[in-house]
Amino acid sequence: MNLCTNLTCVAAALLAPWAALGGTSMVRSENVRQYPDGRPSAVYRLEAKDQGIVLRSGDGPGQCDLLGARDVWVYESGGTYYMHYDGAGPRGWLSCLATSGDLAHWTKKGPVLDFGKPGEPDSASASYGTTYFDGQDWHMYYLGTPHTSPAPDLIPAFPYLTMKARGQSPAGPWVKQPEVTPFRPKPGTYYSATASPGQIVRQGDEYLMFFSASTDAPILRTLSLARTKDLNGAWTVDEQPALPLAEQIENSSLYYEPANATWFLFTNHVGLQRGEYTDAVWVYWSKDPTKWDPRHKAVVLDGLNCEWSQTIVGLPSVVKVGDRLALFYDGREDPRDQGHMRRHIGLAWLDLPLTPAE
Repeated sequence: MNLCTNLTCVAAALLAPWAALGGTSMVRSENVRQYPDGRPSAVYRLEAKDQGIVLRSGDGPGQCDLLGARDVWVYESGGTYYMHYDGAGPRGWLSCLATSGDLAHWTKKGPVLDFGKPGEPDSASASYGTTYFDGQDWHMYYLGTPHTSPAPDLIPAFPYLTMKARGQSPAGPWVKQPEVTPFRPKPGTYYSATASPGQIVRQGDEYLMFFSASTDAPILRTLSLARTKDLNGAWTVDEQPALPLAEQIENSSLYYEPANATWFLFTNHVGLQRGEYTDAVWVYWSKDPTKWDPRHKAVVLDGLNCEWSQTIVGLPSVVKVGDRLALFYDGREDPRDQGHMRRHIGLAWLDLPLTPAE
């Protein structure tokens, strides 16, 4: 018989609703932010719980983050957590390393890359380094540019380029591979000004990179896919972006939820206030990592649930830790100050599993 008549079945039925309350579920937002230029908003929220600042800028080795720390990438290997972050120093922005055993206390190691020689594509900045381990070698894809704003800020400027380095351990040392050109911005396309690195996942016999793309004049930002079968070779860029340029998003970090076979694509949204700055972490969801619906998005962290940064919430990086998802991001303590400098790194949490809106 299939009838549930014993005490075990009754208890399971009574506990089922409570079990469904575990994890983090999306809800329709009661406070949807609107933008003066009409750029899209997210009508759902997947609320993260903010822990606050875990890495402050200003005291890195050799003044490497004297003017700010931002644009974070966190990965784990052998029980140690590694953080690449953009350190803004007196000479410009470089990808720096910090390590931790508990995600809350970090030891700064200093820059892991140096500036290229004059005339090279990364002569002004070698920053934002994402990593991938293929089982034998560590690969880093980083942002290079020959242009910056004037001193002292020296903020990286277009074009944003994807460049390659290689290491034998998660901590490097990283050796640049100038002979490898993954892909470049292409005039007249959705990635005419920016083609900068993002997270890599393997699907079947190929690798997918969720890279940042943008145009210039006007600046319209989105994410798209590049594909390769050789991490030390060239990548093929999809003809159409993964999401519309109107979304105004950049940078990527992915999590796959086995409980419901769903991909969650975390990114930072660029808002419009007294200028254009990152104002929230958004997440998109899909069953297929190569197909994304712009309607399927939610706010994860913004001024409503961030404890210390009310106007700036930047570039996310997520790492699974037990039954929670750690979300790293950058922000600024002074709500009156919305610029690119003097940022710190914060940490927020999402209980697993993640449940998308229906």
